[in-house]
Amino acid sequence: MKIDWDRRTCARRGHATYAPDEPGLRDRLRAGTSLGEAWRCLRCGDFVLGEPHGSGPAEDAPLVPRGKVLRDLFILRFLAIERAVRGVFIVLVAAAVWRFSNSQDSVRRLFDEYLNVFRPVFRHFHYDLDHSPVVGTIQKSFGYKHSTLLLVAALLLAYALIELVEAGGLWYAKRWAEYLTVVATAAFLPLEVYELTEHVSWLKIATLVLNILAVLYIALAKRLFGLRGGRAAFEEERQSASLLEVEESAGVAAHA
Repeated sequence: MKIDWDRRTCARRGHATYAPDEPGLRDRLRAGTSLGEAWRCLRCGDFVLGEPHGSGPAEDAPLVPRGKVLRDLFILRFLAIERAVRGVFIVLVAAAVWRFSNSQDSVRRLFDEYLNVFRPVFRHFHYDLDHSPVVGTIQKSFGYKHSTLLLVAALLLAYALIELVEAGGLWYAKRWAEYLTVVATAAFLPLEVYELTEHVSWLKIATLVLNILAVLYIALAKRLFGLRGGRAAFEEERQSASLLEVEESAGVAAHA
């Protein structure tokens, strides 16, 4: 099913109407009804009863995102939410590592106590905790120096900050955030591939695929790094989203 992004957005946020000063455009965007004036929405093209939300020269009309631009904004905000959730999770992990670094011995004793309690239970189900990769990784972490753990916590916090900055910028469709997302995500792709060579899981595969798709989509759709005409072509595409400009390009302004 094809999504009508224009009407979907108007249903959520309301219509965007504008009364241009140019007579030709004004007559094209205005309609008289028995219930009063109706103005054509700049986003979805439907006529809406009531006074226009703005007026003035056509060149001063608000740039209303339409069609493909709205679809791109929806995808960017989905990626922003994913980045925000990941950033918050990494902050919690960094806090846990920092707490662990300050009470390493007590955590080790508590872990050994619980391990002794659960060892017979898992043995009953034919699972040897002493040879578990997860248990082995936790036991190795107990041997890390306090300074090493603090460094890990600081690096995790820095990574979380990058994710949260990306999330904020992507939510508002900032071009600098799109560059940051592509560069930062692409930089971590080799590490994600290396992790898959160590241990394969569906979560790691899904994360890798999502990040690759995000890099390709943002770079191509937003014409970053000079791709598909670069910034000039991107701005031209944005400008063509205004219905007033579509009307002008169709020669309506020539009749004014």
